[in-house]
Amino acid sequence: MKAARFYGPGDIRIDDVPEPLIRPGTVKVEVEWCGICGTDLHEYLEGPIFAPAAGAPHPLTGETIPITLGHEFAGVVHEVGEGVNDLSVGERVVVEPYIICGRCDACAQGRYNVCQSLGFVGLSGYGGGFSQYVVAERRWIHPLGDLGTDVGALVEPLAVAYHAVRLSGAQPNHSALVFGAGPIGLVTTAALRAAGVEQIIVVEPADVRKAKAPGAGADHVIDPTGTDVVAEVLELTSGRGADVSFECAGIDAVLKAAINSTRAGGTCVNVAIWGHEASVAMNDLVFREIRLLGSLAYANDHPATIEMIASGKVDPYQFITGRIGLDDIVANGFDELINNKEENVKILVHP
Repeated sequence: MKAARFYGPGDIRIDDVPEPLIRPGTVKVEVEWCGICGTDLHEYLEGPIFAPAAGAPHPLTGETIPITLGHEFAGVVHEVGEGVNDLSVGERVVVEPYIICGRCDACAQGRYNVCQSLGFVGLSGYGGGFSQYVVAERRWIHPLGDLGTDVGALVEPLAVAYHAVRLSGAQPNHSALVFGAGPIGLVTTAALRAAGVEQIIVVEPADVRKAKAPGAGADHVIDPTGTDVVAEVLELTSGRGADVSFECAGIDAVLKAAINSTRAGGTCVNVAIWGHEASVAMNDLVFREIRLLGSLAYANDHPATIEMIASGKVDPYQFITGRIGLDDIVANGFDELINNKEENVKILVHP
């Protein structure tokens, strides 16, 4: 079968690889759609980062680059392994793409998203969604019901947002502030709207992305290049600040603005993966007792995220800005997202 494999910076190749074999307790999924994630872009530009480098195999998969990319994918059940009796061939499913040890303290707590040996299908080995088939353990397979597999490919990024909103403790009577209207910022905005949050403010400098924020659920959009963000947030929230804020950019100045825009006793959630050590003015936290919380991916959030979409609380189609075939993944996928990132949210690949 064909697969898009990552060899190193700027080097993704379409290779012929063996089909994965079914094992007891696993499900073989025929992938129909797989989204290109910002993490995939970072690997392509600067990796290996999460992908295991040559000479440093992942502790659970034992694999190194080249690896098949793609972790935002959905498809149909092609085959079930021995012991799997609750799924049918042809059923539409999404795969929660985790590789975990199941033994560390984090796994014992149920926080498997921060497993000490955490890996991802499509980043750490075990195949990936930019291929025809993936085999995964039954526990990671989630039925989509009547939802299509194109929407299914958006469950993973929406689960990231659902998890962050859940951790924040956001309530319907709260005000929420989202920094960044890129893919994660937009889905976070959508998840806040789905949760019934009363007032949602988005901060974004790019015109194209600012235009997308209201459709995702923003009540107000602030351009940080033309105004004092903290002052404007205070004005919009009657001088209190936002009850919850979300940093989705990974930029020091943005984190500072997020903290300073958060209400006394409020919560600032960091959703971004940072490419450098963050600089934090601790007194900004201390003097107003702001809770700064890290949020990584998702844990036990896929079923609720699927229900959030199925109930109509989120329109996932607004986030799909392109559909391409596997052979076009570099020119019309990765390069398109890098060179025209403000115009795109999610490009889906049909492998």
